[in-house]
Amino acid sequence: MEEKFRQQPADIVKVVLFGPESTGKTTLSEQLARHYHSVWVPEYAREYLQDKWNNERKTCEPDDLLPIAEGQMRLENDLAQKATNVLICDTDLLETKVYSEAYYLGYCDPMLEKYALENQYDLYFLTYIDIPWEKDDLRDKPNERERMFLYFKETLEKYNRNFVTLKGDKTTRLKTAVEHIDNLLNK
Repeated sequence: MEEKFRQQPADIVKVVLFGPESTGKTTLSEQLARHYHSVWVPEYAREYLQDKWNNERKTCEPDDLLPIAEGQMRLENDLAQKATNVLICDTDLLETKVYSEAYYLGYCDPMLEKYALENQYDLYFLTYIDIPWEKDDLRDKPNERERMFLYFKETLEKYNRNFVTLKGDKTTRLKTAVEHIDNLLNK
């Protein structure tokens, strides 16, 4: 069972877009993948939870977190084999851990926590809350963006993750992200 959550080795640079809902992670993931002629790993939770909402009119529950983590790692491991020199991840298990703790009174399944901390990435891009929040079926914390941003930042600091905060419009964020990824690729 544990293998489902383990990151497979890959000789590529892996970056993660990390931060609160509606902060431009998916848009930037697509832009970066296009820029590097590579692939990006979508957020599996969006598909999973949208299906749950459409079929049952239910939101995320603690029992959903391990299937979400399993689906996320399956996508990442599959797409890592198709990536050129960089893999762009719209999320990772550490983000799932943050949301678990934020929504379920500090609780995170021990299996999710284990792999959220074990899986490694070269760089995290922490997306700031300076773009407008957009409503959809799954987003539900428009008034808690600052608190959530601080929680994401504290998590990266607590676990000593290499990260850069991205602020500004789409062009500025893309330019900053490309500079940092290029530095990693040129090492």
